[in-house]
Amino acid sequence: MTIRLSRVLGTLMGLTALALAPAATQVQQDNTGFGTASGEFLLLGAGARGAALGGAFAALTTDVTSLYYNPAGLSQMTRPGIMVSTYSYVANTRYNWLGFALPMSGGSRAIGISGGSFGFSNQPVYTLDNPDGTGETYSVAETFLSATYSQNFSDRFSAGFSAKLISDALGATKATGFALDFGTNFHAMLGERPIRAAFVIANLGTNLRADGSGLEAGVARTPPLGTVDIPQERQPARLRASSWGLPVFFRVGISLDVVARGQNRLTLLSEFSQPSNNKPTAGGGLEYAMTNLGNSGFSLAARGSYTVQPANNLAPDATAAGFTSKYNASSFTSDGLAVGGGLAYGRGNWKIGFDYAYRNLGPLGGTNFLSFSLGW
Repeated sequence: MTIRLSRVLGTLMGLTALALAPAATQVQQDNTGFGTASGEFLLLGAGARGAALGGAFAALTTDVTSLYYNPAGLSQMTRPGIMVSTYSYVANTRYNWLGFALPMSGGSRAIGISGGSFGFSNQPVYTLDNPDGTGETYSVAETFLSATYSQNFSDRFSAGFSAKLISDALGATKATGFALDFGTNFHAMLGERPIRAAFVIANLGTNLRADGSGLEAGVARTPPLGTVDIPQERQPARLRASSWGLPVFFRVGISLDVVARGQNRLTLLSEFSQPSNNKPTAGGGLEYAMTNLGNSGFSLAARGSYTVQPANNLAPDATAAGFTSKYNASSFTSDGLAVGGGLAYGRGNWKIGFDYAYRNLGPLGGTNFLSFSLGW
C-alpha cells in the first residue's frame, strides 16, 4: 500500500512540476488573455481561512468554504454549517459571500448553496460634454448563486460539482450567464500523517453579453451616396456589445499534516493554478491549529502563505508606466503575501468561529477578509 501511495504522490508531484516549469522562465512572447474575461469577481474567494492561505486550500477544505474552493470536500463535513464572509477590497468596493452546507446519508453525501456579490453604488457619471458630472449616478452589482452536490465514493476519494447562475449589472446594462465547477479530493495516510490531493476546474460556462437601456444611442443616418449631407435628427438605435468568456481556472493542490499530535496540527499546503485571464500562479502555506485548549472548548489557528504571481511584477520605469513587459516568476515581491488566524468555540454539537485574513495586493495596498461561521 505504501508503494502504491508513493507512486500516486510521485505522479502528482511530477504533474505539478511540469505545470510550473513554464512559469519559472521568462516569456518573450506573451499571449496571456489579460482583460479578456468577464465576471472576474468569481475569483475573489470565500472565507478568511482560504484567503490567509492564499487560495492554496483546495486539498484541505472540508468546511462550508468547500462550496467555493473544492466541491469534493463538502462530503467530508461532519455537521451542518453556515458561513458569512466580507472582503474589504480596493477602491472602496466590497465582496460578500454566504454559504450553507448540509451533510446527508450518514456523511457519505452533502449538498449546499452559496452566493456572492461584489460592487459599489451611487458613483457620479462623467462625460466628455460634462467633465464635472451630469448629476446622475451609476452602480455596479455582480452576483452569483450556486448549488453544490458532493459524494464520497470510497474512504479515500470524493468528488463534487457546483452549478451557478451569474448576473453582471453595470449601470443600465446587465448580462447573465451559467457556469459549472467540478472538483475531486484524494485523502489517505502517509505513515501516520494525513495527506490530501485535489484537482479543481471552475467557471466553465457561457459567455456574458451586456444588454439594456444603457446601450441605447442616437445615430446620425449616413446620406445616400452622391447626395448632400444636411442636418437631421439622430435616429434611435441600440449598440450591440461583444460577449466575453468567464475566468475559467484549473488548480491542483496538495496538503500534508507535518505535525499531528493530539490536539495540535501543523499542515503544509501547496497549490498551482492556471486561470484563463492571467499568468499561472503557484504558492504555499502553513496552518497551525490547536483544538479544545485545556478542554475549554476554545480553538486557535494561525495561518500564512505566499503566492508567486508573475503577472504582478513591478519595475518602475518612466517609459513603461511602472510596469514591466516581461514576467519572471522567480522575483519575490510583497504582493502575494497573506496572513491570518481564527478563533472558535464549541460545546456539544455547536461550534461558532471567527476568522481574519490580511492580503497584500502590491500597489493596490492591503485588504482585509472577515468571516463568521456556525456549525451544529
